[in-house]
Amino acid sequence: MTSGRREHALSVYERVLGSDIDVLPPVLRRYFGALPDAHVGVGEGLYSIVGSRYRRIAGPLLRWSARHDVLFPEAGRDVPFVVENRVAADGSLEGARWFGFAHVTRVMRDTMRVDGGAIVERLGRRGGLEVRLEASATALGMVLRSRRLAWRFRGIRIPLPRVAGVEVRESDAGDGRQNVDVRLRMALVGEVFRYSGTFAYRIVRERDSGPALSSALPTLSMWLTQNSPN
Repeated sequence: MTSGRREHALSVYERVLGSDIDVLPPVLRRYFGALPDAHVGVGEGLYSIVGSRYRRIAGPLLRWSARHDVLFPEAGRDVPFVVENRVAADGSLEGARWFGFAHVTRVMRDTMRVDGGAIVERLGRRGGLEVRLEASATALGMVLRSRRLAWRFRGIRIPLPRVAGVEVRESDAGDGRQNVDVRLRMALVGEVFRYSGTFAYRIVRERDSGPALSSALPTLSMWLTQNSPN
């Protein structure tokens, strides 16, 4: 086995945190740990709150963002969602989240890789928004905080002013479920986007991921059957 393959056998979080990942509760070690070969991770649950408090003012920007599978203009409570994590050939982690609003299903996509001891997340279908994250694991859960943001356009990386920040908190919710709370804040205006809720996560064979997704939540089943990545 080559050193590259050994590294890819670890999750992006394990490569950054090392043995510190072992302090996490078991339910979080499963989520943040490595996926076995030919397997994907599938989560399903409810977001108790999701959306932007500035959606009326920022409507055009959020609608543009939604076309690129990043943020979106919809907001609501008790919104069902499905998340899928899969490992790419280069060892990066590819994620997709489907939000089941009453009249539309929105998608968020991201790719995570390790660079210089930090996690670099690229958001959107084409990875246009880059977020450099610092990870911290304790017995209470995982915290990811942004340190730098950049915009990538046609191969050009443009650093953004440090006026915005992202914080992700994940913890054990009990009964094999986990809590997630993601907040985007901006200087002067405070919190501009948030999604927070609880979900159950399981690891399934890759060939079963399509059926697992399409049956995960009744609200999403028809959309996912037609749009499953498999």
